[in-house]
Amino acid sequence: MSPVHGKHFVTDPKTLVKDSLHGFVLANPHLALDEKEKVIFTKDLASVRSNQVTLFCGGGSGHEPAHTGYVGHGMLSASVSGHVFASPSSSQVLSCLRRVYSEKKGTLVVIKNYTGDVLNFGRAVERFKSEHVNQGKPVPKVAMVIVGDDVGVVNENDDDEGGVGQRGLAGTVLVYKLAGACAADGGSLEAVKQVAEYVASHTFSIGCALNAASIPGQGFPRTLNDDEIEVGMGIHNEPGFERKKLDAADILVRNLVEHIVSSLRFKACKENKSRVVLFVNNLGATSNLEMGLVTKLAVEAVKAQGIRIERVYSGTYMTALAMPGASISLLVLPEEESRSQDILSLIDSPAYCPGWINHAKVVDAGSTDESAKGPSQTFTPAKDARWERVIETVYKNVVDKEPEVTRLDQIMGDGDCGEVLLSGVSAIHDASKKSDLPLKDPSSALAHMSAILEGAMGGTSGAIYCLFLDGLAQSLSDVKGVNGSPTLSPKVWGAAMVQAIDTLYQYTTARPGHRTLIDALEPFASSLAKTDNLDEALKAARAGAEATAQMKPKRGRAAYMGSDHQKVQDAGAAGLVAVLEGIAIALNSSS
Repeated sequence: MSPVHGKHFVTDPKTLVKDSLHGFVLANPHLALDEKEKVIFTKDLASVRSNQVTLFCGGGSGHEPAHTGYVGHGMLSASVSGHVFASPSSSQVLSCLRRVYSEKKGTLVVIKNYTGDVLNFGRAVERFKSEHVNQGKPVPKVAMVIVGDDVGVVNENDDDEGGVGQRGLAGTVLVYKLAGACAADGGSLEAVKQVAEYVASHTFSIGCALNAASIPGQGFPRTLNDDEIEVGMGIHNEPGFERKKLDAADILVRNLVEHIVSSLRFKACKENKSRVVLFVNNLGATSNLEMGLVTKLAVEAVKAQGIRIERVYSGTYMTALAMPGASISLLVLPEEESRSQDILSLIDSPAYCPGWINHAKVVDAGSTDESAKGPSQTFTPAKDARWERVIETVYKNVVDKEPEVTRLDQIMGDGDCGEVLLSGVSAIHDASKKSDLPLKDPSSALAHMSAILEGAMGGTSGAIYCLFLDGLAQSLSDVKGVNGSPTLSPKVWGAAMVQAIDTLYQYTTARPGHRTLIDALEPFASSLAKTDNLDEALKAARAGAEATAQMKPKRGRAAYMGSDHQKVQDAGAAGLVAVLEGIAIALNSSS
């Protein structure tokens, strides 16, 4: 097979996602679009919020019909889209959550297991909770389910603590379908979440492709030879676990099914695995003629394993742009007959959305709803000599250390860690110079800095810094210091940082010893909380960062280097130490 040419219907790659979303709502009159936040939602959302648990999902664009194609009665209430193959920002997700949240019934968030999605959606949930608590409202009823159904790639550095974990593939659509049906049937938030968790933990998927997907404005990241196939290729062009000669379709499909049933995750499933739902997915550019063959062969291969197929679904559910490939998913049904029938009734119930069964038309009862704006956030800019000195010194120290941080990341990462950190620090420095920060209120100042970093940093490191600052701002919100003064002792700061790390840990599996910036952050916070001494805390952070040189990478891009990693410090930890050094220098000079 000749590689597909990297040609696309494009006016401007930068506006492609928004242009596509506009076309989508024009073709589906039951939907509305928030263009700024790239959120698609059903027009009768106000009515839906009053009557059932609401659900929303999201992720990078390029997987259509996922995720926008599943917005409609019986599945999702809304979806939020990022750029092509890139997670939406936490601000986009927060806007979507504000819009869909049901105070009466609660809301479920479903995402695929990719670091950017977990961090940005997690941060949005925390910000939403903080908004409610700060207004004196109860903690909102929001639950999140993360789907990792891929059995095609197992990272050798994953461990009992979670690791990078399995990616989310087409099985995620089954989670949308069954959880959405449960919600439409009047299920409680807990019931809807239980259904989603069951499907997420009992669905097993693997994909293969004849070539990578060409990305609009970029082209192919790599190409396969005419006689090659890659097994385990991800939906963002991630390399699979095997590139080999293209076998006949019957051999290929049989091997895919055998890989699923022999995987550790499938074997660990507690159900007896005698009955399944088969879900065959087109990755974007496989002809319908070939998909019919793949489906036939998949049915035969599953039956050959002694497994009974209760339902067969075949179509284009979750793509990787125009990737010529397919994925196969097996949803294991419960052993108990009544529970099995419950699952089947949920998947059988109609869903009125373009990606699943049919289009739906509804009365426009919510397209002008204003709830997505959220509570008004007002900051009163205020100057503070001590804060300004800290910001200035941190900026100068990061400028000085950026080349070394970049060098470290070029060895063990993608080489942008230093530049990304400097971009974030520079943005805060600029805001300080313009007197745009509320420096008389530590909690508000940190929250404002977090918002600035989100726009300036991006990526995984940006989300981690933002989540940490969000948690720190929450921890300090009720601390007024001595006699109401905003001047806080190092010990109070340390205790607040420890709490902020706990918030961060809800959304990342990175822990001390995993060779990340956590190896510097946690020792600093713990030492500061215990000793009330900034110099001792900085010493602990430096020691933690230096120790990463001897650690086996377990998180981040360096995790994929395995035993070939070089004995150098983690760039993220080194960058954090540069920030902490700047803080210490400024505060020590003023004491």
